Amino acid sequence: MYYKIFKEINTIPRPSHHEEVMADYLCKFAEAHNLAWMRDKANNVVIKKPASPGYEDHEPVVILNHMDMVCVSDGTRRYDALHDSIRPLIYEDEGECWMRADGTSLGADNGIGLSMALAILADKTLQHPPLEVLATTNEEDGMTGAAQLSESFITGRRVINLDSEAYDEITIGAAGATIQVARLPYRKVKMPVDYVAYTVSVSGGHGGHSGVDIARGRANAIKILANLLLVAIRQCDIKLYLVSFEGGTAAAAIPGSAAAKIVIPKDKCEAFDTLVTQCDEALEHQFAETDAEVQIDCEPSVWHSTIVCEESTHLLLAAINGIPVGPTEMLDDTTPMTSNNIGLVRQSAQHFEVSLHTRSFKDENMHQLAAQFRKIFEVTGADVELVMKAPSWKEDEATPMLTLANTVFCDVLGFEPKKVSMHFVLEAGCLVEKFPGMHMVSIGPRIVEPHSANERVQLSTVDDIWKVTVEMLRRM
Repeated sequence: MYYKIFKEINTIPRPSHHEEVMADYLCKFAEAHNLAWMRDKANNVVIKKPASPGYEDHEPVVILNHMDMVCVSDGTRRYDALHDSIRPLIYEDEGECWMRADGTSLGADNGIGLSMALAILADKTLQHPPLEVLATTNEEDGMTGAAQLSESFITGRRVINLDSEAYDEITIGAAGATIQVARLPYRKVKMPVDYVAYTVSVSGGHGGHSGVDIARGRANAIKILANLLLVAIRQCDIKLYLVSFEGGTAAAAIPGSAAAKIVIPKDKCEAFDTLVTQCDEALEHQFAETDAEVQIDCEPSVWHSTIVCEESTHLLLAAINGIPVGPTEMLDDTTPMTSNNIGLVRQSAQHFEVSLHTRSFKDENMHQLAAQFRKIFEVTGADVELVMKAPSWKEDEATPMLTLANTVFCDVLGFEPKKVSMHFVLEAGCLVEKFPGMHMVSIGPRIVEPHSANERVQLSTVDDIWKVTVEMLRRM
């Protein structure tokens, strides 16, 4: 049943900030199964299912998921995230069945968990307390849905979150995060004489989740491109002007591609071509293990009558270069304590917009680092908006919820799961802060490479997490 629902969900475009149609689907699903529902102004939806016989006097249980997804394309087909469906494909690898998408991210994060929650609502054979299936909006780009929940929207204080990505683990902690958007104004001038135009692009980066994959040393295409252009200006003495600069797909994704249109003096073309070749060769060695296909290309472009002025060009490139990406402090050998990602650069008629996604298990560290980044951009004259602030979360390991989850894993799957704190952000921090007395465990199937076009989910683990979830409900 949950695979059928997931197939239906993937016909509905649902990038962050555009979940209205998905919320419509959830409300209609509730009505089709004669279940009560509520929807708020942020398009959060909760569907309530009465207790099964014998469970009427038990405390309600909340099953938490988010309805948005990070929409990423690998560039092999035209993809409009606001209108096109996701096309899932099933394949076999070393005897295991997996699901991925045709040329895009799959949306298993968090669509597969949401599909399981809806399947629980539809299944009349299951035993469970009163249920509140909560689907929030904009989890991936600000958590504004969770932040806007009213205190009366849900009544349950026991929460099963199906938004984790390693089926042999129970997530009991998550990093906090901020997302800031810097808007740097720029001034246009006429293109100088004896200049030529080029399009310079960085492509082929592996990308990935800016929390899960941030410590894997992957190429950030935005940083690579900005560094190349700044080297051209400062070290090669090339009077370079931007026409445009854009890169990335989402604040929460490591950008695998970026492109800039530039103009340079005709007599500097050979020097710039040499620099591009040298940088491309350096990338081949630097990212051989993580991004084997990353490359820099430089092609002649059409002539432009107006360009970004020299000062604005330098300010943008210098600010991007001044912001670190990747871990800034490690918790252990593999898990970052604190990290940062530049996930997006977009250009409007008056501004460059740059997204900064900072995470940490220590809220104080996160806020200090975010403040430093804000100052770097404010010095350039940019306006910096804080669009998300989510606290870190740590569950008490002695809670009955965690004890139950651990026991069910052992009884149903035959192994004791690891208890982990993950360097991604969960809505748990927002909800625990908003709803006193709330306890939560986060579980989920094995999802590899979320927030990228390589995203895939191992189907046997989806079935395993289904068994664990329904058994937890039976024992609650």
